[in-house]
Amino acid sequence: MNKKLKNQYEAFYGLPDEVIFCQSCVISNQRPSSTVEFKHKIDEKKEVISFNSQNICSACEYHSKKKEIDWKHRENLLKKLCNEIKKNKTDPLQYDCVVPGSGGKDSAFAAHVLKYKYGLNPLTVTWAPHLYTDIGWKNFESWIHIGGFDNILFTPNGKLHRYLTKNAFVNLLHPFQPFIIGQRIIGPLIAKKFNIPIVFYGENQAEYGNKISDNNKDVMDEKFFTTPDNVKELYIGGKRIGNILNETDFTLEDFKPYIPLDHNFMKKNEIKVYYLGYYEKWDPQEVYYYASENTGFKPNPDRTEGTYGRYSSIDDKIDMFHYYTTLIKFGLGRASYDAAQEIRNGKIDRDEGANLVKLYDTEFPKKYFKDFLEYISITEEEFHNIVDTFRSPHLWGKDSNGNWQLRKTVFKSGLDD
Repeated sequence: MNKKLKNQYEAFYGLPDEVIFCQSCVISNQRPSSTVEFKHKIDEKKEVISFNSQNICSACEYHSKKKEIDWKHRENLLKKLCNEIKKNKTDPLQYDCVVPGSGGKDSAFAAHVLKYKYGLNPLTVTWAPHLYTDIGWKNFESWIHIGGFDNILFTPNGKLHRYLTKNAFVNLLHPFQPFIIGQRIIGPLIAKKFNIPIVFYGENQAEYGNKISDNNKDVMDEKFFTTPDNVKELYIGGKRIGNILNETDFTLEDFKPYIPLDHNFMKKNEIKVYYLGYYEKWDPQEVYYYASENTGFKPNPDRTEGTYGRYSSIDDKIDMFHYYTTLIKFGLGRASYDAAQEIRNGKIDRDEGANLVKLYDTEFPKKYFKDFLEYISITEEEFHNIVDTFRSPHLWGKDSNGNWQLRKTVFKSGLDD
């Protein structure tokens, strides 16, 4: 196929119609929920050499700035915060903070550091995966029994969660959306329930490509805890709660775990949600090593489908389809995300990252495919038909054999490369 001119193909989801890859990592300007701004060039020493060149993503730009952060000062700030938390509590038996997580590497690291390095007494809370993997359940148990933590395992209404997950897949091609909502909200909900003023999540996701200024925040944005005056106006899975109530026998009470606390309540009751990654320099591979040593965390016995790694997002059988649907909508799969962060952290170089993306990014997740189809009650044919409707024409085309191919790739073997 001949190379097409810019703007010839329609771009869905408000994406830039020209696909541009970062010169430093392997991520493109198609990354969702972000402002991937290509601004300038960074040399081999990761130093800015020109503000007039193009094609450096904001995640790589921020990573170069991380070197300028005084992490000892940040550590002292965290020590001061933890001392204030302990000083201000009136009940010596009260929990000091809530740490949400599954017992994966990130939450295992966060809980262990806060307890054993900074002396807090955390209550860990888990929003249950859709379908536990064997390794996910073993790591969850190790987190509690080897790491040594109290835990609340919260499992939402299974009938409703399946329904919302199916809607999110059919309407948004985002089957993980209801889980993400619950995972984010469960920390503050439990904090309110047990009168705990502090919640700690791990790293700030802005680090991976949102506005660079968002990384300067030590607390989570209050917009995540804002509800409309009428909660029936909230959208989950591409549908208003009010519409779901009209179409089903679910009640408004069933949706309680998905409805965030009002931000005014957060202020009034002084519940604050912190990013531990603001204070601790976050390196996913080093976090993995720490969790393995201190909480018994184990990686997947085999390579995770869609990537080359074995230790990230491995506790839920639907994880794989979250990344696969991201590939379909934005042309970036799990290997792209893994390689991008490992390039930034100096674990691999860009050429190696591009080769790993070539090998694994478009791999179909076969292992739990039948489990996923059964979970959301659709057929294999329905799955592929739905997926294909979400392929943006500016990202995907068909080759001479009628097979879907990306038009642009970081390794330059796409239809329009």
